[in-house]
Amino acid sequence: MRSALGLRLGLPLDALRWLAEQASKSGKVEDLEIESAPPGFRIGATIEQMKTKIRVTSIIYIERLRINESEVRIELRLEDTRLRVVGGEESPVAFLVRSGALDVSNPGTLVKHLPTIPPMVIEAEGKRIVLDLAKLPQLADQRSRMRRALGAVTSLITLHGIETDEGHVDVSFRALPAGVFYAAKTVRQNVVGPAAKRALRLLPF
Repeated sequence: MRSALGLRLGLPLDALRWLAEQASKSGKVEDLEIESAPPGFRIGATIEQMKTKIRVTSIIYIERLRINESEVRIELRLEDTRLRVVGGEESPVAFLVRSGALDVSNPGTLVKHLPTIPPMVIEAEGKRIVLDLAKLPQLADQRSRMRRALGAVTSLITLHGIETDEGHVDVSFRALPAGVFYAAKTVRQNVVGPAAKRALRLLPF
């Protein structure tokens, strides 16, 4: 009750581990693991690059969140990033990893120099990577229902921070981040207005 009144929510870390198991079943990554490294997360996954399986581990800190109708900005800091070749493959990628020639101490800089960068990566430098999930195809269209719903919800309450302790994920929220009048205007534009237009189209005249 105290957490709810303070707009905080504690989730068991096992819930994230269950999601990790579901992601592993998709086949895009293998052995996805999530552990607490307060206040961040220690994440490990096995991926395949150029027919070489590589184990990637890193501690990820969520330094800042900014979520509203125009952006879903997540600022990350990655520490202690490591790569390890799984198996005895002999490939250019395996050689780079085993020799240490591939420097992953600054993963943001590494991402910055990739040939192709996903559009949701808007900044990458040093140990810092900034994502804007609003650039994903499902959210890129500002006229889409999902984007309007995002604007309405985040004008009322928005995600403010995510941290971990030894066994839980502590999620904090902020109510009315831009004030009451902005929330009323956004809900009117994104919910009431579209609903009224749909209702008028159903009328017989």
